[in-house]
Amino acid sequence: MSGPKHIIDLSGKVALITGGSRGLGREIALGMAAAGADIIIASRKLEACEAVCAEVEALGRQALPVAVNISHWDQCDALIEAAYARFGRVDILVNNAGKSPLYETLTSVDERLYDVVLDLNLKAPFLSLIHI
Repeated sequence: MSGPKHIIDLSGKVALITGGSRGLGREIALGMAAAGADIIIASRKLEACEAVCAEVEALGRQALPVAVNISHWDQCDALIEAAYARFGRVDILVNNAGKSPLYETLTSVDERLYDVVLDLNLKAPFLSLIHI
């Protein structure tokens, strides 16, 4: 009996997943790998990226762990350079990294928190797109 059939065939594709080391990002990475894609796991903690990459490789796909804070322009450059050095392209971009901190009241949000959230949730996906 063969393995599960996938609705989408991603064979030969390369997927870059930001925030891919845990939660929904990890599940997306594993699902895409099971569908045939090679995966680039981007997150701030290299060890966490490496752990998910090991899971992807156990599914028979190639994986690249990259420690990066995607809200920093220079780190986006390094991420894309690493991706292209290893795979030569990126076919699929999943901008999963994000932040939604809890705050007591709207008036308790200060400028620093506002900037951190916007940098990660809005600027980072824009940076990812323009760098690919």
